[in-house]
Amino acid sequence: MFDIQYPPPNERIILAGLLVPGMDRDLFEEDMQEMVQLCRTAGADVIDVQVQKRDRPVAATYLGSGKLKELRGTLKARKCKTLVIDAELSAGQVRTIEKVIDGKVIDRSQLILDIFAQHARTNEARIQVELAQLRTLYPRLTRAWSHFSQQVGGIGTRGPGEKQLEVDRRLVQRRIADLRNKIRAIERARHTQRKSRKDAYTIALVGYTNVGKSSLLNALCGADVRVENKLFATLDTASRRLFVPEVGNIVLSDTVGFIRKLPHQLVASFMSTLEVVSEADLLMLVLDASSSWIKYQLDTTHEVLKQLGADEVPQLLVLNKADLIADAFARKELALAFPEGEFVSAFAQEDMRGLKSRLSALAQEARREKARAEIIARQTKEMAWGRQAPR
Repeated sequence: MFDIQYPPPNERIILAGLLVPGMDRDLFEEDMQEMVQLCRTAGADVIDVQVQKRDRPVAATYLGSGKLKELRGTLKARKCKTLVIDAELSAGQVRTIEKVIDGKVIDRSQLILDIFAQHARTNEARIQVELAQLRTLYPRLTRAWSHFSQQVGGIGTRGPGEKQLEVDRRLVQRRIADLRNKIRAIERARHTQRKSRKDAYTIALVGYTNVGKSSLLNALCGADVRVENKLFATLDTASRRLFVPEVGNIVLSDTVGFIRKLPHQLVASFMSTLEVVSEADLLMLVLDASSSWIKYQLDTTHEVLKQLGADEVPQLLVLNKADLIADAFARKELALAFPEGEFVSAFAQEDMRGLKSRLSALAQEARREKARAEIIARQTKEMAWGRQAPR
């Protein structure tokens, strides 16, 4: 007899969202579609999607009590044990909802953190993801044990719960400090690498997750960065050199993809990786030309760049996957909407030659601007010395 190992079945989940007055309905629907994609990327099967309309969220449970009771019945009937909610929930809300539905509750931040944990392949990415997870866990841990914190203390009141809370807090704080030290060491090594190529023109590829940034990097540089048709397939900054005769070496860096409502813990933990964005000479802002969410992608990318302090870095807009636009009218509309954009396919050599030529022209112009600025600065300094010289 052969012992055949079958992969475990995907977790069956129900997805729920809350639509309140004043919310952009199209944006809400795009959010829910994206949540379905995130759930599938995490390895779950979305069995049902339910939306509640309310004037406002319920403070204790986010969704209304009637809806939660309905979801409890649906979970049982559809043989699901997990409810995913498109919101960032507090620890108290999660505990209360879990009691009502008698099942597991995952919010948007937890879902994204889980995907990052699955896709973290390098030591640096694993450290950054763990740090983000612990930053999420710590306040939830504190609230979970809050009833022990209210004890007066002293003889007869030092119960095991209070002691365990302090132990858990210290363990988490110690691990967070350890991870921060490891990230600082990685940062120092990265700064040393950047110094070694400070004369090279640097370009950071930025944009929404799964728009084809890694494919573009591979096509431009003949590189072998891992490419998958998944959300957040890239968590590390991969840098490759592109030699251009008129310029010399250009350094292109792939970066982690952006997403709307990206958990702030992840942004904080990946800040050292994302420094390459704010320090670049040029941002290649990549969009998926075939996506109906293209404006959504652009707005989100601009929001994250502002959050990183990189919104003033010069940008080149690149609309990738142009080969997937079958409708000529749709392509014409996009060309009118993005007149400065480069429409390319990472798999078309002619497109890549044209993109390299555009990058070369931008790098040459940047060098000329830098040279002019240095001449003006030198002349200004010489004039200042001349005025100070004794007569």
